[in-house]
Amino acid sequence: MSRQTVVEAEEATAAEWTEDDDWTDEALAVLRALRAPHRRNRFKQIAFALYCTVLILVIWGGIPSFGLFLHASLGADYTGHGPDLLAAMPSGIAAVGLATVLLAVRDGLWRGPVVPPRATTDWLLAHPVRPRPVLRPWFWLSCGLAAFPGLVIAVGGMVALGLTVRVGLPAALGWCLLGGLCLPLLGVCAGLLVQSSPLAARWVRRLTPYATLLVLALATQCALAVAGHPVRWLEKVELWSGPWGWAGLAALAPTPAAVPGGAAAAALLVVSTVASLVLADRAAGTLALPLLRERARTAAGVLAALRTVELRAAKLTVAGASGNGRQVRVRLPAPRQRWLILYWRDALSLLRTPARLGRAVLLTVPAVLCAVLAHDTGGVVSWAVTVVALAFGYLAVAQLLEPARIETDDVRRASWSPYPFASLMLRHAVVPTVLGLVLAAAGTAAVLALGGGPAAWLALVAVPPLVAAGLVNACRGAARRDLLYRPQPAGGTGLAFFAAWYAAGPAVAVPVLALPFSAALRSGSAGSLPQSSAIALTVALVLLQWAQGRAGRLPAQARPGAVGQL
Repeated sequence: MSRQTVVEAEEATAAEWTEDDDWTDEALAVLRALRAPHRRNRFKQIAFALYCTVLILVIWGGIPSFGLFLHASLGADYTGHGPDLLAAMPSGIAAVGLATVLLAVRDGLWRGPVVPPRATTDWLLAHPVRPRPVLRPWFWLSCGLAAFPGLVIAVGGMVALGLTVRVGLPAALGWCLLGGLCLPLLGVCAGLLVQSSPLAARWVRRLTPYATLLVLALATQCALAVAGHPVRWLEKVELWSGPWGWAGLAALAPTPAAVPGGAAAAALLVVSTVASLVLADRAAGTLALPLLRERARTAAGVLAALRTVELRAAKLTVAGASGNGRQVRVRLPAPRQRWLILYWRDALSLLRTPARLGRAVLLTVPAVLCAVLAHDTGGVVSWAVTVVALAFGYLAVAQLLEPARIETDDVRRASWSPYPFASLMLRHAVVPTVLGLVLAAAGTAAVLALGGGPAAWLALVAVPPLVAAGLVNACRGAARRDLLYRPQPAGGTGLAFFAAWYAAGPAVAVPVLALPFSAALRSGSAGSLPQSSAIALTVALVLLQWAQGRAGRLPAQARPGAVGQL
């Protein structure tokens, strides 16, 4: 029986149900009684998880904050950081708020805030029960889970404003709570709209690249404002552009940098949140059963992949359900030389998935910005900022290595190639290296045009070792779950061993490259480039050799009963 036939049968059955067939209250009462022991055990687990979370927040957040306030009462002055914080708040809060809403609506593309378990969708909702009493609790559970991080952020904002701007703690907490609670709740409501409306889902897919660019632009503007280059008129436009800006107006209200209209923005934020929650509460019970079944199966598949530490499988499942796997019909002239076919296939694969190219471009921007910031810092801070810059650079070139990862997902795909598998994987690094050099050259040109020094050429130097690090990761093979159970010398689990295996390439390349690169960025002279280039070339060769060794073992590991090796 086809899926369409099943859906039509369910709709026909639902149309025949009457009020006399409604056994919702009785069914839920029976289920509550049957599930009481499980519910008690579940409550204990949730209570323990909440206790651990609160304990971690108190130890790592509450006690240090109390210590800072104690030092302030004894004469310590933290107000020197106040101007920087106030300068960062308008565009910074807008960036965080817009990113929160964007993540929530993207979640609605594949999961959504209303996703009951498969038992509920496959069995309970197929019977003559009203869906609203079954589905509403899941919506409000999503609201509670979304509001908790907002509450934590609001408390953090209260501490920051109290220490650096000397704002009263009750006032700071109250104004920060408006954005910390309303924005996540608005995001949940928007996610429900995307979950229930195919039209809204299509618009989200279309607008996601532009919204991501806007978040990145707001973050860049925030960094420029902290550096002393604010754009006041643009900040006012952003603060009134939507709920993400209204939250910034509310947070600025109790500070010396308050912008007129903070109370009006707070009222708009509260009213829009309450109205959205009311409408979403009504819409939560109207979701179609086939949609709920599809989302429940997707969520269960992702959860199963995460439990078995198949992170790539989880990512591919989310991408497929979100519609991120769409391809653009692009054609490239077929090469006449046989040795160019592999590079032609890799280039064509990337051109047909422009989202990956777009993400590579977007991730290049923060990499360049962090490198510029590392030039103006010193010591450990410069090394840490350089690590962040290299991490963004690695993520950028990793987007271009998808053809190599597809090849290692199933080594049988390489049967067309005349090369040994290890040699084939090394050739998959050519196109990402060329495209990475193009992106790095664009970033270097921009820095040089704005008055940067010769250290800007380090962007080109960093590309080969970062691509080699990505190739090491692409050749890691099946998940080494046995590492999770390997005992550590000091006790505990083998999570560190698994993390070292999973991110081996960047875990080696990024810290090693950060040492010479941070020194070269601080000096800003051309004299440090040869040494940095030599180290980068050595790291690239070592990692390529490592990747070749890993790739050579993949065909043997793919055989039944084989166990992966590092």
